[in-house]
Amino acid sequence: MERRTFLKTAGAATLGASSLSLLKVLPASAAPNGVAVVAISQTINSLDIHRKGTNRPSYQIAVNCYDRLVSFGTQTLADGSLSYDYSKIVPDLAESWETAADGMSITFKLRDNAVFSDGSPVTAADVKWSLDRAVSLGGFPAVQMKAGSLEKPEQFVVLDGKTIRIDLIRKSKLTIPDLAVPVPMIINSKVAMKNATADDPWATEYLHRNLAGSGAYTIVRWDPGQQIVYERNDKWTSGKLPGVKRVVVREVPSQATSRALVERGDVHLAFGMPDKDASELAPMANVDVVGTPIENCINCVGLNLNFDPLKDLKVRQAIAYAIPYEDIFKVAAYEQGAKMWGGESAVPADTAWPQPFPYSFDLDKAKSLMAESSYATGFDTTISINLSLASWMEPTALLLQESFAKIGIKTSVDKIPGANWRTAALVEKRLPIHLENFGGWLNYPDYYFFWAYIKGHLFNSSNYDNPEVAKLVDETLHLETTDPAYAPKVKRLIEIAFNDVPRIPLWQPSLNSGMSPKLDGYEFWFHRQLDARKFSVS
Repeated sequence: MERRTFLKTAGAATLGASSLSLLKVLPASAAPNGVAVVAISQTINSLDIHRKGTNRPSYQIAVNCYDRLVSFGTQTLADGSLSYDYSKIVPDLAESWETAADGMSITFKLRDNAVFSDGSPVTAADVKWSLDRAVSLGGFPAVQMKAGSLEKPEQFVVLDGKTIRIDLIRKSKLTIPDLAVPVPMIINSKVAMKNATADDPWATEYLHRNLAGSGAYTIVRWDPGQQIVYERNDKWTSGKLPGVKRVVVREVPSQATSRALVERGDVHLAFGMPDKDASELAPMANVDVVGTPIENCINCVGLNLNFDPLKDLKVRQAIAYAIPYEDIFKVAAYEQGAKMWGGESAVPADTAWPQPFPYSFDLDKAKSLMAESSYATGFDTTISINLSLASWMEPTALLLQESFAKIGIKTSVDKIPGANWRTAALVEKRLPIHLENFGGWLNYPDYYFFWAYIKGHLFNSSNYDNPEVAKLVDETLHLETTDPAYAPKVKRLIEIAFNDVPRIPLWQPSLNSGMSPKLDGYEFWFHRQLDARKFSVS
C-alpha cells in the first residue's frame, strides 16, 4: 500500500467580539477573506500539552502555537499532497546543532531573530526552562521525553544567551527526533514564571488557559466544546507565514454533520472523517479527500490483564481466534487501511511494524482453547468503546459481541464519552475488553512497544507486564537499526506479542480528511492533529 493515496485514485484582543460571533455561524463561503474554517470531531480541553489530563485533540495547540528546537521536514508525494518527512530533521528555533565527538552531548545554536508572540527574544534560558518542565511534570510528557533519553533538568545546560547544550545519559537514535515531537515545545519562561506560584511553580494553571509561545499562530478565542480561533502571529520566524490570517476550528461531535458541512462548502476542511464518509465523498467533484495510512498505528482489541479471565493466555488466544476480522474490516473500516491478521507464522520473518499477527477467524480453534482454559464455561464482561470514535468502534464492538457469545463470553457494550476516555482507558486502565488505536510518534517498532507493552506506560491499557519485553525494549530503544543486535531483539519482541496477545491488531488505519478545493497546504503529521501552518485559501 502506498503511504498516502488520494481516495479518488484508490479573549479576543485583535479580533472584535462581534466578528468572532459571526465566524462561529458563517459558512466558509461567507467567511471573511483570509479565514479558513475547519471542523473537528473532538473537544480541545487544554492549551497546555504538559498538563495532566490534556487530551489528544489539544496537542494541536502545541503544534500551531509553539515552536521546538527542531522539526521534521516536509515532502510532496507523487499525488501532490504534503506529508511530514520522518527521514529529515530541519531547523526550527535552532539554526544549527553539533554532536560532540564522543556522541554524549549535542549543542544547539538558536536563531538570532527568534521571538515570542509578545516580541521578546527566545533565549537559551527559555529553552532550558521549557525542557526542564517537560521532564519534571510527570505523566505522559515526561515519559515521552524519556523515550529519547531526556530525563533530568541537569541534562540541559545554558552556555550563553543563544546556545544550549544537551548532555546525554546514553547515546540514542531517538534523542533528536524526540525533540521534534509536540511535547518539547518552547515556552516564554518570563511570562510563565511571572504567573507561577509556590504551589504551581510550572504555571500549569496559567498555561492551561493562556499561551506563551513563538509559533505560527496565537489564539484569540477559545470556547471549550464549541470552537477555537487562531490568529496568525506575524512575528513568527520559524517558517513562511501562513497564507491565512485566521483559522476557525469548530468542534462538531456529529460526524454526519461534519460531512454535511464540507459537502455544502460550509467548512474548508473536515478533519479526521470516518472511512465510510471518505469512501463515499471521494467521487464528488466539490470535495477533495485525502487518506493517509498512519505509520506505527494499529486499531486493536485490548485485553486488560487486571481481570482474572483475561490473565489466562488460552482465553486471550481464544478471543484472538474468535474475532471476525474480515467482517469488521468491511463494516467498520470500509476496507480502508492495511489488514493486520492472517500472518503466515508465529515467528516474524523481519522487523516490519506493524505486521499481520498469526490469527484468523476460526471458531473451532477458539472453542478448543476456551475448553482448555480455566474458564471453559465462559464468563461475563464488557467491551468498552470511545464514543468520539464510534464510527469504527461501535460496529466493531457489536460484531465482537455476537462472535464472543459463541465461545461463552457474554458481553455488554460500554459506551464512554470521548472526554472521559483517556482517564478510563489510559490513566486508570480499568476497562476489561476495549478498543484502542494507539500510534507511535517515532517510527520504530521498539518505540511502539515502549509505550504499549511496558507496565505503567500510558498506552499500555492492557496492564501487560513481561520482564523479558521490558528488557528487550530497554536494550533496543537506543540501538541504531544497523546494529547487528537490533533485528533479532525486535523480532523477539514481535514474537512475544504474537503469542501473548494483550493487544489484538485489527487493521492499520488511515487518517482521512475532506476539504474544499479552495484550501491548500493540508499536511499529514504523525501526531494526527491539525497543522494549519501552511494553510492558504484561494
